[in-house]
Formats: sequence, C-alpha cells, structure tokens
Amino acid sequence: MKKVYVAATRQNDGKTITCLGLMSAFSKRLANIGYIKPVGQRYVEINGHRIDEDALLIKEVFRISGDIQDMSPVAIPRGFTEAYIENPNREALATAIQCSYERVARDKDMVLVEGTGHAGVGSVFDMSNGDVAKLLGTKIILVSSGGIGRPIDEIMLNKAMFDYCGVEILGVIVNKVQPEKYEKINRVVRKGLARKGLEVLGVMPYRPLLSNPTLEQLLQDIDGQLLSGESGLDNTVARVVIGAMPPHEALNHFSSDALLVTPGTREDLILAAMSSCVVGVGKKHCVSGIILTGGTEPHENIMDLIRRTYIPVIMVSDDTFSIVAKIDRLIVKIRPEDKDKIEATENLIEEFVDLDRILDLLS
Repeated sequence: MKKVYVAATRQNDGKTITCLGLMSAFSKRLANIGYIKPVGQRYVEINGHRIDEDALLIKEVFRISGDIQDMSPVAIPRGFTEAYIENPNREALATAIQCSYERVARDKDMVLVEGTGHAGVGSVFDMSNGDVAKLLGTKIILVSSGGIGRPIDEIMLNKAMFDYCGVEILGVIVNKVQPEKYEKINRVVRKGLARKGLEVLGVMPYRPLLSNPTLEQLLQDIDGQLLSGESGLDNTVARVVIGAMPPHEALNHFSSDALLVTPGTREDLILAAMSSCVVGVGKKHCVSGIILTGGTEPHENIMDLIRRTYIPVIMVSDDTFSIVAKIDRLIVKIRPEDKDKIEATENLIEEFVDLDRILDLLS
C-alpha cells in the first residue's frame, strides 16, 4: 500500500488545495484511496465529536466510506495545550492516531495523510507533523508558497525538523507562483532545491479564485445578517472598497469582484454600487456584494431597490474598519459547496504536478 503525508512550510500555503487535487488525481489512477488528518485545529462538532473541517471537506467531496471520526482522530480545542503541559499523555494521542489510521488504511491502495501547518506544529503536545509522520511511517510532500529565496529557506528549515524526526521528504510542490514570473521561478527553484538534494514535484501558478472568499464564507465568518441577495452568495471577492470616499470616486473602484464595506447610513454609496444592476446594464458591472456596518439598515425605499438586484447585502454591528481588518485576517477555506474552486483545484494539480513521478517514488 502507498502512503504519503502532505505538509506545508507555513499556514495558508495551499496544503488543503493540494490534498484535494491529489485525492482527485489518485482516485483516477488507483481503485481505493483513503484519507486521514491525524491532528486538526479548525473543527466542527458532529454527534459530540470534534471533526476537522478539512477531513469533513474531503469526505463530502469524494464520498469516502468509513467513520468520519477515523479521518479526524484528534482535534485540538481551546485550552488543550495548557492542560497537556500540566498533564502530558503522548501515548493516548499516539494510540488514537495509530488505531484510526489502521482502520482508514484497511483494504486501501493508497492513504493520503494531511498535516497541520509546518513541520513543528503540534510539538507542544508531542505530536508535531514530524512526530506523526514518523509514527505512521510515511514520507513527506512539502508544499511551499511561490518564490525562490524565501521558499527555499523555509523548505530547508522544515527539512531540518523532519530530519530530526527521521522522516524523508519525498519532494516539494511550490504553490502560488505569479504567472508573469512562472517560467523563471519554475527553472530556478528546481535548480536551487536540487542543490539541496530535494526534488520538485510540481510548480503551480497562482489562481485568484482559490484564494478569494465567497460572500457565503464572509457571511458566516463575520457573523453577519443577510438582508438580500441569497442567490449571489457564491460570488467571490478579490478586492475590498471601503466606503470612505465620494460616490463619483468610488465608481472607479467598483467591479464584479469588488466588495463594498460601508456604514448603512451611506445611502449615496449604496445607490452608486447598485445603480448598474438596477438599470439593467449587466451583472459584470455590479459589485460582488455589500457589507453594511454599524448595525443600521438603509431607508426602506433603498432596501426595496436593493431587493430588485442580485447583490448580496450583509449587515453587521461592527464598525467599517473592524470588519475590513477581520476580512483581511480571514483564512480562506474551500467548502464542499464551492464547486468551481474544487474543479479549479483538480485541474491545477493535473496540469502542474508530476503525478506519475509521485506514484513511482511511492512504489
């Protein structure tokens, strides 16, 4: 049976995107693929059990049979690390992970293991990515962000941790490379890592669609109230326009991928943002959504006009700059309903990752 552990040099490098694409690609080449995320941090409660969001995503997208609890045996709640330091019990964690892995791996041709962050994440409770990979006897595919100098430095830093744990890096996937720099980075980063004894298994260009949140994700993550435009919640946001300018200036910044964040009292900006939709110019000239801050709805006549458009309008009680800061810190996670993003991820892996080479190295 083949098995591989996908880790990353840092948070938000594209580890889950890589796992999604690899699951799809390997499912076309092998009969029976298993998945496990041994240690999770972002989780949901299901039947009293903490289940990592990524494990739930993979299960729903690929309809994997088996117990979801085995796909996410350990999820770390708030306060866990402090309690563990006071009363450490590594054996209990190791046993839970090992037993779940054995059940997941039963009768499988391959198991894909997804890590959590960089090599050292989890060290505080004796279950770093290096520790878990060693426990399960897997080799590592390490995902890094695009570039040359910083990615190679970070890859080597992570390699030191994996070397310390006695875990081999199978190869590296470099992600989020700006298209205009792709040819140069693809050539130089391969040469640079080859000097360090590491093979590059893929170099993937940056795809804005995969990094941009949808209005539905924003609605959930900022705890907003949807006033209108439910049909447009799958719109994606690439830019944020802050409602702190005159309408005639704001018009230069509005587009189909722009989100307007403005107090509900700025009815002049709201009317400007929705004017193209109201007069029927076309959806591509409308903003992707509007967030009304301060907990104040516009006048009822304005709301009547808003309801005639397909623009999602979300109201929050926070002030404008607090919401913009929250959006800026948002970690964009793909969700089972993000069909376009999932398809884009699968195509990205198929085109830019040497899948046959990975299978050869695992044989």
